[in-house]
Amino acid sequence: MPTFVSKGPMITTWYRFLERFIKIKNKNVALLSKVTLDQTLFAPSFIAIFFTAQGMMERKSRNQILEQLESVAYTLSSAYATERAVAINAVLKACMQLIPCKIPSLVADFSAQAVVNLILHKNFPDDPIVGEEDSGDLRGESGKPLRLRVLELTNTVLDSPIDEEELLQAIDRGSYGGGSKGRMWTLDPIDGTKGFLRGEQYAICLALIIDGIVQLGVVGCPNLPVDHEQPDGEKGCLFIAVKNQGAFQRSLSSTDEKPVRFADVSSPESASFCESTEAAHSNHDNATKIAALLGITKPPVRMDSQCKYCSVSRGDANIYLRLPVQEGYEEKIWDHASGSLLVEEAGGKVSDLYGKALDFSLGRTLKSNVGVIVAHPNIHAKVLEAVQTVCNE
Repeated sequence: MPTFVSKGPMITTWYRFLERFIKIKNKNVALLSKVTLDQTLFAPSFIAIFFTAQGMMERKSRNQILEQLESVAYTLSSAYATERAVAINAVLKACMQLIPCKIPSLVADFSAQAVVNLILHKNFPDDPIVGEEDSGDLRGESGKPLRLRVLELTNTVLDSPIDEEELLQAIDRGSYGGGSKGRMWTLDPIDGTKGFLRGEQYAICLALIIDGIVQLGVVGCPNLPVDHEQPDGEKGCLFIAVKNQGAFQRSLSSTDEKPVRFADVSSPESASFCESTEAAHSNHDNATKIAALLGITKPPVRMDSQCKYCSVSRGDANIYLRLPVQEGYEEKIWDHASGSLLVEEAGGKVSDLYGKALDFSLGRTLKSNVGVIVAHPNIHAKVLEAVQTVCNE
């Protein structure tokens, strides 16, 4: 069987299924009941492919079926294929420049935004970017020492070096105000600054939003263990999700991707939850009360950045709570866009404290949302009820 890795990980999965399907021929119903959810990647188009194969079974040879299904699978899986590849490259390069040595957080922030913005602009020059940083602190004589350090770091991963003015222009491409129409990218160059400073968890987070809907997300986690059950093993992961195409994880050192799924959990009592390390980012006292109300006895997993979204997506924990610590605070879209899509594509449910979906169409912040609740669909309603009970006290 030919390999079509360059056309996306979904094709390989579909072909594996098809090989099994063809071998048992008339036992296709029994086979369908055995196919795991990970094998289908929860892609709606999987069903179309299954019945296309079933309809062709009696009329065409195995090779003819494979040839036609290649076309069907490639067409269905190629949505945002170019954007996916570019985003992976951009986030990977931003990650790699930060790994070799300790770098001041300001230098890292500016450099990561410059690298990602340069790559996005080269490939999609008409796409605006909602980024966290601007070049104000780098300009003029007072900003020159920092500017030169950022420039030096940035040029370590670029194919062609840039000059100071190009650096400033690249960073300021992240000034777009957001909105409900058209394409835009949103970037958090270093999510989890304090985690970065401690040498713990931080992330580079990039998402493509079209007409207010997140279509693609890539999260780079340079310090996150590839396998959470081996915390002292290899570190450095990329998490990738495209809407309706599933969620995947790979290491920074390999191109091999594997599907990630939310851990199945039937009741809150058996769950564990993730929350921010910093009490300034999420109300720890309320989280403790919520855990008690739900009967959760496992200690919380605390870490910085959208690594929390990644951890729950692959089953390290079952619930992620980001509870407001001050009235009127508006979450930034770059803090949640890529992570929320990853969770949904991994089989989880995301809402705010009122059960509303996160709305990325209102500018640079989630103006219409309060807090974030992530959980398996089996327990999300119970978690939401407990959160509302505690927060309304």
